[in-house]
Amino acid sequence: MTWVPTACTLPTAEQPLRVAEFDALFTDALTRVNTISATHTQLVLDGPETTEQRVRDLAARETGCCSFFTFAIDRDANGWLLMDITVPDTQSEVLKALVDRATGAAHARP
Repeated sequence: MTWVPTACTLPTAEQPLRVAEFDALFTDALTRVNTISATHTQLVLDGPETTEQRVRDLAARETGCCSFFTFAIDRDANGWLLMDITVPDTQSEVLKALVDRATGAAHARP
């Protein structure tokens, strides 16, 4: 968990649980990662309507403890769930670590 930034206010004991939530989401629903820049990534997810609720809830809670994250959640014309994640330049390594986790979890899918 060395990638968790010092700016994160989530209690240390809860951090592994949050990481596990992201991992589960990525394993269950991630279909593609679009890296726009070092500070902007778009995750493309698929799943039932409950997936969108899950994404919105997780994004809101993550913003609550790591306020440098900006999440924009929408659906494209084909119905894919899009999760745009942006961070300031100073947090680009955190975004890279999150993308690495997403990619790793998606590849671990059975």
